[in-house]
Amino acid sequence: MIKAVIFDIGGVLVNLNMDRCLRAFKERAGLEDIEEYLDMYHQRGFIKDLESGESTEEQFYASALSHCRPGTTAKTVAECFCELLDGVNDEKIELINRLKGHYDLYLLSNNNPISMRDIAELFKSLGIPFEETFKDLFISSEMKMLKPSAEIYREVIRRTGLQPGEILFIDDSMKNIDAALAQGIRAVFYDVDTSLSQLVESEL
Repeated sequence: MIKAVIFDIGGVLVNLNMDRCLRAFKERAGLEDIEEYLDMYHQRGFIKDLESGESTEEQFYASALSHCRPGTTAKTVAECFCELLDGVNDEKIELINRLKGHYDLYLLSNNNPISMRDIAELFKSLGIPFEETFKDLFISSEMKMLKPSAEIYREVIRRTGLQPGEILFIDDSMKNIDAALAQGIRAVFYDVDTSLSQLVESEL
């Protein structure tokens, strides 16, 4: 019996606009090789270091700015980064509100403090603030672990206090799904072109 539902953030709950983000980095920051570090699923270099908690925000900005056009500021880098976020569909807000109170809800995301501040504000503006909606947040930069490592899923299981089979995990990366399944979690792949509500409700 499922007792908790864990959602990935980007690509599952929050829509992503990768093209807009990459274009912003190139046009506004002059970071022409941004694709070497940022893609839809798994990051590399200084972006991976930020999301894995291996570097601080200050270290991240120093590394990012070394790739940017002279005169670019940390504020511009942060703004370009957050161009990736593209809102939350009404269907997903309604799903969260239906599940809340019936299941423990969690977020599990490879993410960073820059984006998480914007995501927190977005969720608050939509009436689903983190502190009232989710029992816990599992964020890679805070945990210093990245999906799809086995250790992050083991830590999620430990912190929820649940049996792996009591957890339903939704992600849009098959690598992350396979890693969760290997730990006994009931993990389901989400195709961004389908209904998240129908997928989740079919599993509960």
